[in-house]
Amino acid sequence: MKPPVDDTIQFLLHEKIIALEKHLDGDVFTYWGVIVDGNENFVLKVIEELILEKKRKKKRLFVILTTSGGSSIAVERYVNILRNHYSEINFIIPDYAYSAGTIFCMSGDNIYMDYHSVLGPIDPQVQNKEGRWVAALGYLDKVNEMIVKAQENKLTKEEFLILKDIDLAELREYEQAKDLTIDLLKKWLVKYKFKNWKTHNSNPELIGQPVTDEEKRNRAEEIALKLSDNKVWKSHGRPINIETLIELQLKIIDYSKDAEKRNLIRSYYELLSDYIIKNKFPIFVHTRKFI
Repeated sequence: MKPPVDDTIQFLLHEKIIALEKHLDGDVFTYWGVIVDGNENFVLKVIEELILEKKRKKKRLFVILTTSGGSSIAVERYVNILRNHYSEINFIIPDYAYSAGTIFCMSGDNIYMDYHSVLGPIDPQVQNKEGRWVAALGYLDKVNEMIVKAQENKLTKEEFLILKDIDLAELREYEQAKDLTIDLLKKWLVKYKFKNWKTHNSNPELIGQPVTDEEKRNRAEEIALKLSDNKVWKSHGRPINIETLIELQLKIIDYSKDAEKRNLIRSYYELLSDYIIKNKFPIFVHTRKFI
């Protein structure tokens, strides 16, 4: 039997998500946890249930996202589901969204972050033959490092044995995962994030001039390559804050000084995170229609 306190917390979460929807003038979909293959039909069901209320359904969706990363293939399917039903999708990051979570954010029209919120490098996670999730870029970097050492006749016996036993099919899968993440990020930045970028507003020499599609693609590629450069970030879980993202020329909406929005998000998120941690949920999804 479920303890009464759970019913109380669920009621409070429902009230808080309704208040957020009213303030944001949009539907809210919360996703907490690793992004794994196989949950796509579940996400589809939750979203379709949300939009059934014709009188309540909005044209915009706000995704409150907290994740350490996961599968970029699952992210692509999530985006297809969400974009089928909403013309505008915005992401709110109260805490962190790493790796595949960062890629997910790039499919949004806007990204909202608090001053302490962080994204991460776009280092895709792939399941190896033992079933463990591994960071593809770190694996590829290490293999390339050993290949260079082999070419320079500096490879140790231990490294030779490691290199000899590498599964080439698995290595190719890691390379494909890297290519996919970069391609998705470039595609979504141009199609969604940059869709309202009509004129130049930062380069003094170009201010006021129209932005071309080629310029959008070039900017998207620059951002994708920088976010996927392990030599810059050093770690799969390296936190990237608002200031650094802006330096990468990625527009972020900082809600730190919007007292009403910040209080509504924090009040909801603190109760939500306490509930998830207490119940040890590995993945948690919440809408006004589903908990």
